[in-house]
Amino acid sequence: SARVSSGPWLSLSLSQQFVIMGRMHSQGKGISGSALPYRRRPPTWLKVTAREVVDQVIKLAKKGLTPSQIGVILRDSHGVGQVKAVTGNHILRILKHAGLAPEIPEDLYQMIKKAVSIRKHLEKNRKDKDAKFRLILVESRIHRLARYYKRVRTLPPTWRYESSTASTLVA
Repeated sequence: SARVSSGPWLSLSLSQQFVIMGRMHSQGKGISGSALPYRRRPPTWLKVTAREVVDQVIKLAKKGLTPSQIGVILRDSHGVGQVKAVTGNHILRILKHAGLAPEIPEDLYQMIKKAVSIRKHLEKNRKDKDAKFRLILVESRIHRLARYYKRVRTLPPTWRYESSTASTLVA
């Protein structure tokens, strides 16, 4: 078997690398994940056109759904596994082109929503130290993401997360 010459597994064979750590309460080894199909073209059995998919994306966005919710609906109800394979563009790009993109990126929005719900919980349960600790972790992730989105110019440079005004962002 092949030998690994660098990294933390200095002299382990490739078959021994993933035996080191597994899950505590299940059989998995922690390296699972989904993979996109190798072919970038839509499957031959898919009969919807790119125009129909774009119209469906815009219609669902006008209902107030997020890009990931739109993707789930298209996958489960319409058989479109990857919107990019059919249309040539990602869902968010289609929404930006139509002027329907959310002003705050979806992952940041969900984290702000989580922080607001933790803060609401802490108002009722002041002694919950674990929730207080989790709030600190969530807010630090919010600040890190905001820093990234400012750098790639998705958010304006003057945008700031403030816990006092966060509930109005997610309302």
